Amino acid sequence: MCKRLIMSFLLVAAGFAWLFATGCETDAQTGALIGTAAGAGVGQAIGRNTGGTLIGAGVGAAAGYMLGNEGDKKKTQQRQQSEMSSMRQEMNTDLVNVTNSNGSIIQVRMVRQGPNWVGPRGEYYNHLPTSEELRPVYGF
Repeated sequence: MCKRLIMSFLLVAAGFAWLFATGCETDAQTGALIGTAAGAGVGQAIGRNTGGTLIGAGVGAAAGYMLGNEGDKKKTQQRQQSEMSSMRQEMNTDLVNVTNSNGSIIQVRMVRQGPNWVGPRGEYYNHLPTSEELRPVYGF
């Protein structure tokens, strides 16, 4: 009895070692792999036969996959929200080229906040400022 328990734990440990050595592409795959190993160990410990091990592995794989899949969905949603936020910020940004007295050009990033535009130094404009309006602040 004790031998079987030790063998089950060694089998589970080997499964985890294989998991960390190979890796998985998604959380769902990782969850299924971990669930399979854990379920097989539990099934063997409870049933003490091949049938119990296989049933435990199947139940563990299904449960691990479902949990991992939820993690994948959350990651996808967070990535999409981040991309949308980045696109919104890009849409509300404009660059104004300010020509300096020596002919060099500096780009000033203006950000729209409601009806106003805000410069890098925190100054507000009620319209998108022109190069001439920004030259005293950012040019030379």
